[in-house]
Amino acid sequence: MSVQAVTKKIASHTSSKIGAAFIAGALIAGGVATAATNNSAGTNACIDSKTKVMYYSADGTCTKNRTPIQITSNNFDVKNIAATVTPSVVSIAVVSSLGSGTGSGWVYQTNSGSSYIITNNHVIEGAALSGTITVEFSSGEQVSAKIIGRDIAYDIAVLQVEKGSLPVLSIGNSSQISVGDPVIAIGSPLGLASTVTSGIVSALNRPVSAGTVGAESFVNAIQTDAAINPGNSGGALIDSQGRIIGVNSAIATLTNGSASGSIGLGFAIPINEAKRVIDEIISTPTHTSTRPVMGVYFDSTFTGIGAKILKLSPGEAADKAGIPVGAVIRSIGGVKIVDQVSAIVRIRSYAPGSTISVVVELPSSGGSKTYSIKLGSTASNG
Repeated sequence: MSVQAVTKKIASHTSSKIGAAFIAGALIAGGVATAATNNSAGTNACIDSKTKVMYYSADGTCTKNRTPIQITSNNFDVKNIAATVTPSVVSIAVVSSLGSGTGSGWVYQTNSGSSYIITNNHVIEGAALSGTITVEFSSGEQVSAKIIGRDIAYDIAVLQVEKGSLPVLSIGNSSQISVGDPVIAIGSPLGLASTVTSGIVSALNRPVSAGTVGAESFVNAIQTDAAINPGNSGGALIDSQGRIIGVNSAIATLTNGSASGSIGLGFAIPINEAKRVIDEIISTPTHTSTRPVMGVYFDSTFTGIGAKILKLSPGEAADKAGIPVGAVIRSIGGVKIVDQVSAIVRIRSYAPGSTISVVVELPSSGGSKTYSIKLGSTASNG
């Protein structure tokens, strides 16, 4: 398969000439599946007494010739974690009338007959109407996949394969990670399956957006210096306990054209944010998801610090809370807002129905006021 290095550009939100780009290498098709429970404790594995090879164990039990081991935060062994987790990460190849490319994905749920695979929407969107999607496992086995549902706003897609009893990834908690925590990125950069790199969490709550007007994706991203490259999109960012904490989605680039590869600035969708969308796509009859609504329109001409409210949607959350038109949002949930993109990203990091604290600069007095707002809900685009 050929590799499509960049599919979309992301506007920079820094003063330097650093852009960002989706890191797919693919395009797409459609789907349905059946659910199983994810293991949320640590990652269980078995060590073969003779070969010393590590094998994944879904329930923590091992045969008599293998010794059980649980990978914990006190045992950050990249070699062992990679051996355990890699079988749950897949390569994705897409062919459509728009071209071809490759990306990555991971096993979320499985039963005896089928499994759900998670990837980025931008990996498979080219084949959303027609084309083929092929999933390749670490064993080299290839199977066809179909799209169950996708969410453009969160850059998430759920695929289904008619292959069951697969090793699923343990789900971590992205709200509990900290800058400096060790992480592993696993995926298929440039089509090179089961590639493992390591690094740390470099920053949190990085606003990343991409796409055309009306079809943007917004990510309240985890930043990492673990090397990720075109083709890593949809792959897993793993914590010290072998649990997925993020879906690798974008990289920064110093160029204005195609992505130049890893420069130590990679971005992942926090798993807590992604999981809500994934579960909604899987569980709803229409295989769709929702996003929160604050009910504001921002002034795109505003050049100051913050996000200036141009107008309100009558009866929506901000209007009900009494926030005035012309107010400038300074922080949301305790996170500083520097522009309208960071405001949108931060709002969308919450689930619909959440109550959030919003600090604004009032248009009349210039004074600061804090509002408590209960977010509404609307269907997300997909």
